[in-house]
Amino acid sequence: MTGVQLTDRKPDDRWTAPIAVSAPMVDVLRLAQRAAASDAKILIGGESGVGKDVVARYIHHHSARRQAPFVAVNCAGLAESLLESELFGHVRGSFTGAYRDKVGKMKLADRGTLFLDEVGEMSLRMQGLLLRFLENGEIHAVGADGSGTTVDVRVIAATNRHLEERVRAGQFREDLMYRLDVIHLRVPALRDRTADVRPLITHFLKERRDLVLTEDAWKALERYRWPGNVRELQSVVERLKHLTPPDGPLDVAHLPETVRSSQSVLRPVQERRRQVADELYQAIVSGGYSFWEHIHPLFLERDITRHDIRELVRRGLSVSRGNYRSLLRLFGLPESDYKRFMNFLSTHECRAEFREFRHGTGELTGEPRRLLPTLPPLPEKRAPRPETEADTRKEKTAS
Repeated sequence: MTGVQLTDRKPDDRWTAPIAVSAPMVDVLRLAQRAAASDAKILIGGESGVGKDVVARYIHHHSARRQAPFVAVNCAGLAESLLESELFGHVRGSFTGAYRDKVGKMKLADRGTLFLDEVGEMSLRMQGLLLRFLENGEIHAVGADGSGTTVDVRVIAATNRHLEERVRAGQFREDLMYRLDVIHLRVPALRDRTADVRPLITHFLKERRDLVLTEDAWKALERYRWPGNVRELQSVVERLKHLTPPDGPLDVAHLPETVRSSQSVLRPVQERRRQVADELYQAIVSGGYSFWEHIHPLFLERDITRHDIRELVRRGLSVSRGNYRSLLRLFGLPESDYKRFMNFLSTHECRAEFREFRHGTGELTGEPRRLLPTLPPLPEKRAPRPETEADTRKEKTAS
């Protein structure tokens, strides 16, 4: 497990023997192999792109369920109604578009493993349905009458969120978190296991064995912090494979600008999101920007996300001690906008839990950072100019 012969790897070896030479990743796989011997539920944490799905499949293929299906569901990629149908199935005619019966992923995974990716994005209602399933193993298809069906499924969940924070914010059920987090594995970010960079790139370049990298290129790749983790690394390798002419070794000049630049030390996604919220907050509170005129259009154009708006609201609540009416005054909104503002937050699921800020426990700190170039410049305030010569003469007479 401390090394892999890349030349002898079979197509399914990535699940049975993932590439891992760094001590942090080797430790994760050792713990995963021990966890595979039981049927205990597992929660895998880590940033986006680190390979949580690879670890989940590794567990499945080292378990007694390896001959049964491994079924993966991305909880963030489906709306609530579609996710319920995807997991539990539905019967014909249960809703518009249900032209035939559909077997849910939970039933397909019977006697095997169900992998719930991005489980932290589930709605509270879906969390309740999942909790009921975890307690009794019973599934009820959408629109079905009568009793449900019991299945034998081992559940592995993954998230890039801190579920404890979402529990405190009222966005994730505490009882469900404890149900899922029986065994906890955290996959380290690629910047914390740089020893894996070279073997990973070598593996992804196996189709182009004629490509050779100089030592300077290797050092630049190992020095880069990979904010997108293994997913970003694979994208860079694909670019090198298809856009670099095979007329000699690949040097630093052939690498993408983000990798070459010494200023390319980017922070993880979660921290970048916090910085965008800092920018929005400062723009409204002290920059002269308006929520409806400037921030709202950015959201509608998808330049900022629901998460950015929610974090902006949390910053305001940390100052207003959880009072939404005081938050309106802080944001420069009139009292008459209260209902409109709250409806907007509820409709787009941007409301933040106010209770954590009532006693100052949720107070936020940190200097603002300039990371949001999408804010439009404010128009310059100019003195009104006289429109006619008569107006000009009147001004001179008055002076």
